[in-house]
Amino acid sequence: QVQLVESGGGLVQPGGSLRLSCAASGRTFSLSVMGWYRQAPGKERELVATMSRGGTTNYADSVKGRFTISRDNAKNTVSLQMNSLKPEDTAVYYCYANGPLIPATWGQGAQVTVSL
Repeated sequence: QVQLVESGGGLVQPGGSLRLSCAASGRTFSLSVMGWYRQAPGKERELVATMSRGGTTNYADSVKGRFTISRDNAKNTVSLQMNSLKPEDTAVYYCYANGPLIPATWGQGAQVTVSL
């Protein structure tokens, strides 16, 4: 199995920036897709951004041009740089990973709050 540990998040004013990081441990040799999802109060969990081992990215339309996902395969980490944050970005952000030998795996979640 794989374990995911997130860091980062917090409170930021609208227009500000935050960075989330996630480190994977365990059977990392079989990691395929890593990325981020988020869940706001009263809403379903939604995709934010993912990246394949080969570098192919997928972004939600709502974050394109503002968020950037990056990945270090050697260190088994994935990060999310979030710029120009808006109040509607407020949510719990979850690191995600899967692979041919790994079921969908989630981190513990990191709170991101965008408010004055």
